[in-house]
Amino acid sequence: MRRFAWSIFAIVALPIALAVAETSQQPYAGLEARSIKALSEEQIADLRSGRGMGLALAAELNGYPGPRHVIDLAAPLQLSDEQRVGVQALFEAMQAETVPIGEALIAQEAELERRFAERTITVERLDDLTQDIGAIQASLRAAHLRYHIATLAALTPEQVARYNELRGYVSGAPVEHRHGVH
Repeated sequence: MRRFAWSIFAIVALPIALAVAETSQQPYAGLEARSIKALSEEQIADLRSGRGMGLALAAELNGYPGPRHVIDLAAPLQLSDEQRVGVQALFEAMQAETVPIGEALIAQEAELERRFAERTITVERLDDLTQDIGAIQASLRAAHLRYHIATLAALTPEQVARYNELRGYVSGAPVEHRHGVH
């Protein structure tokens, strides 16, 4: 009976183990069809629209709300008309700043991609391109983080607490909030 149980286990487990092994050996399978290998279509769309892509998590998860999310939660946050206008202006300014940076990042990643695809990459050009990409990524992240700081200044401590609750952040760590100190 014991042998029979092990045989059944092997018959069931072997295909699963093989599938897991194949997946772990081919983690990039299918990505070679991307137009820019380093960026998914979703990432490209996010960069082109100025979405945050998690770049501001250091702010977001430490009590610095994002302007897009505050606009989306305007009613439950009971934003005043002045706050709505102010946060909307922050969001529009953020998009105006981040969309061109996102386009620059896409262009640099496309250039890196092209150099590899055409086999014209050199170590010197590689260093220059990756330094440029890193600088653009840093600029994009800093821009998103700045607007989280500015958004915090537009809200009351109660609104920030409600925002965190609505977004499902339950760390319990209160965020010190002082207007004009940000």
